[in-house]
Amino acid sequence: MTDLSRIQGPASAVIPTLEGRFYRPPLPDGYVLRPRLCERLSAGLQGRLLLVSAPAGFGKSSLAVEFCQSLPAHWQSLWLGLSPRDNDPGRFLERLLDGLQQFFPQLGAQSLGLLKMRQRHQPFAFEEWLDGLLDELTVHLSPRAPLLLVLDDYHLAQGPVLDRCLQFFLNHLPDGLVVLVTSRQRPDWHLARLRLSRHLLELHEQDLRLTHSESLAVLDRHSSSLRGEALDNLIRRSEGWVAGLRFWLLAASEAGNDGALPQSLHGGEGLIGDYLLEEVIDCLPAEVQAFLYDTAPQDRFCSELCDAVREAHDSAEILRYLQAHQVFLVPLDEQGHWYRYHHLFSDLLRTRRASSNVLPPASLYLRACRWFNAQGLIDEAVEQALRAGHLDVAANLVQNLSEEQLLAEQNVGMLLRWKMDLPDSLLISTPRLIVLYSWALGLACQLDAAEELSSYLSRFLPAPSATAQKSMLAQWLALSGIIARGRGDRELTQRYCSEALESLPQRRYGQRLMCLSTLSNLAIVDADLWRARGLNRESLELAQRVGNPLFEALAHYDRARVLQARGEILRSLDEVHQGLQRLQGLAPQRLYAVRARLSLYEGFLLLVRLQPEAGLARLRAGLVEARACRDISVLIGHCVIANFEGRRGDFGKAFAELAEAERLMHIWDVPPIYYLAMITLIKCELWLAQGRTDLADAWLTRLGQTYNGEQAAAAPEFHPHLPQHIELQQAALDATRHQPVAALQRLEALAQQAHNSGRQMIALMALTQQAQLLLESGQEAKARAILVQALEAGAGGALQPFQRLLEGHPGWMREQLGKDAHGLLNQSLLVLLPTVVTPEVAPAHETLSARELAVLKLIAQGCSNQEISNQLFISLHTVKTHASHINSKLGVERRTQAVARAKAMGLLA
Repeated sequence: MTDLSRIQGPASAVIPTLEGRFYRPPLPDGYVLRPRLCERLSAGLQGRLLLVSAPAGFGKSSLAVEFCQSLPAHWQSLWLGLSPRDNDPGRFLERLLDGLQQFFPQLGAQSLGLLKMRQRHQPFAFEEWLDGLLDELTVHLSPRAPLLLVLDDYHLAQGPVLDRCLQFFLNHLPDGLVVLVTSRQRPDWHLARLRLSRHLLELHEQDLRLTHSESLAVLDRHSSSLRGEALDNLIRRSEGWVAGLRFWLLAASEAGNDGALPQSLHGGEGLIGDYLLEEVIDCLPAEVQAFLYDTAPQDRFCSELCDAVREAHDSAEILRYLQAHQVFLVPLDEQGHWYRYHHLFSDLLRTRRASSNVLPPASLYLRACRWFNAQGLIDEAVEQALRAGHLDVAANLVQNLSEEQLLAEQNVGMLLRWKMDLPDSLLISTPRLIVLYSWALGLACQLDAAEELSSYLSRFLPAPSATAQKSMLAQWLALSGIIARGRGDRELTQRYCSEALESLPQRRYGQRLMCLSTLSNLAIVDADLWRARGLNRESLELAQRVGNPLFEALAHYDRARVLQARGEILRSLDEVHQGLQRLQGLAPQRLYAVRARLSLYEGFLLLVRLQPEAGLARLRAGLVEARACRDISVLIGHCVIANFEGRRGDFGKAFAELAEAERLMHIWDVPPIYYLAMITLIKCELWLAQGRTDLADAWLTRLGQTYNGEQAAAAPEFHPHLPQHIELQQAALDATRHQPVAALQRLEALAQQAHNSGRQMIALMALTQQAQLLLESGQEAKARAILVQALEAGAGGALQPFQRLLEGHPGWMREQLGKDAHGLLNQSLLVLLPTVVTPEVAPAHETLSARELAVLKLIAQGCSNQEISNQLFISLHTVKTHASHINSKLGVERRTQAVARAKAMGLLA
């Protein structure tokens, strides 16, 4: 690469007379290198144009500098930093020719004379002039020494005439010359032909946003002082904007000590606000600035909403202008309909509008409320009314919500937020509001509050008509049934929900479906799986009849739980996928509790299928949505992850997951009956694995007395098989205390009971635990017979119950499974066994490099590819390459097989 500062002879003498106009600036102090972007730009060197367009402060120029410094040695580069004066095409072309003459002194002597003779007020044939210059340039350029021409800050010079000049220049660009353009707005060029011929590479704002690791590197010295939520919040609010983080660093350096570090990033304050005002807002036309301030209060907006808020008709045109000029506009859908502003830009707009002579926010919110209501988006209309301070309008809008919509979406977090803003006198002013909020409280597991509020229905009795009276009583019965289920009262749940189903009007299909779902769950607890299946069928038929995808998804979720209880794991997974498929047509930005539950249950089932990476990913995704909806299904996510971490020996992570679950339940004011037994049971399993039998014994005894006695409480909704799992852990405790006879008796009774009631999953877990105990007691013949039963019980696809047998007795399991190697379950289990390696073909230690061994050790610890990338400071692509090489060298196809093979070879302890 040629650097002008190193050129000897005539070129070095030229620079002072050109006043450094071709000087490439150095990288700023503390700049974080971005090789991932330079690699992408390098791939574009085979074409003609590299276009980097993004808003101010995203590091466009610095990336161009880094790329020039990383060019291969045979490349030359010419840097043109543009200014508003270069808007004149004649001046721009003079500068361009001056720069090119540093490489090719004989180039364009006659062309330069023509430019200097032109009169600015007279037309000039730029295309004809360029045509001659490009013909000359073609003679001088050589593929052995190609040239990169950098046009930095093109937006400063951009104009219609210069755009046409550059369009002609790009269309006729000779081989050996590539153009790199950085700009805050996308140039007005027709690039379809370049794009089709793959001669164009574009990087946009999304590409230039800092990754999490790059953000940490920018923060560098202070990232150790800010930890946890504060650090995550800083990076999240920056949204990859490098200038925002650098301004935070400046503020941090002014603070003088870590104790005084600014804890947040706000666009309406200090240096960030000044920068955005000077570099962005003040450069915009007055009508565009007014648009920004009028729309700033909205969290998301589209052109139609903006028109309604502003009482105008030009919003679509202004939005197109903002897009073209890269003004911190973030698209929220692929269609380009909904947008929001970058968080820090939004901060500034909202701060500035408070001191500007614009419409008060309440008026804007009320206009937005009317627009959302007209579109049928009642929930967003309510939010706008509350922001406007019109509580009566908000209460009236809430009444327009149907119970069906509430029960289908189950986003109780939203309703409870509204409840905080509405006075109690409004909440109990109509039967509709009482019913709606009673359901919201019931779904939020605030049982006492739900019961107290529903009691206010008596104030509206007798109802004006017999039909209304019957409907109100039926709704009270349905609500009371849900509350009774939450409290674990079998009899009241059965009675109230059954009576509600008999008397609820057909139009109250949402409440009917909730009663059917509740009775189905209770049937699972009572081991009446046939009845549960019948109730599921009735639910699905009703949901399909009314055409509500959310209720259909909920019915699929209930069916998946029954199938899982029967040991039909593959069918259960299929049911989950059908439910998720039914939700695909819904708006992705909206939150749905049923989608969260399906995602969580899919993650659980994938772990049962021994697919940890996919399972954990689905669990994490489900947790995010469940938390946002304030849905207590978060319990499933945290408890399943804790169980998984405990099985692989990471007890710290396991207990941390349980602690987070308990923290959420306390914050959400959920009664202990919903979660305490679930969490305690997993703690018992972890304590047993740690050898803390005293703790496990004490708590298992208390759990057994509560859920397994004559007057046993009903198992909680999210763990209908809790009593049987208590028995499994009691057997594990017996075995730990060297009481195998007691353990085997307990397991045999549990397996028989589960088999008789059709709960094959529980039977399978008891049988595999039994087989392991028999093997450890030297009773191999009995173990073989029990394994045959376990394989029959596991025919539905459950693999996890066999995991400890596979790990503890691989040789014995291979022998037993080989007797029916064609069975689907046997085949799946055989694949999970370590491959037998004979000494003659066993690969030596040297077959894996030191880096591959390091990757393999992290794979064995259960790390994902991304976690390995972070720990070893290598790219994700490199991790995948190492993993592929490891599998190839060890002669396996999957991560689990690679780990097992490496252990058998002694590569892993």
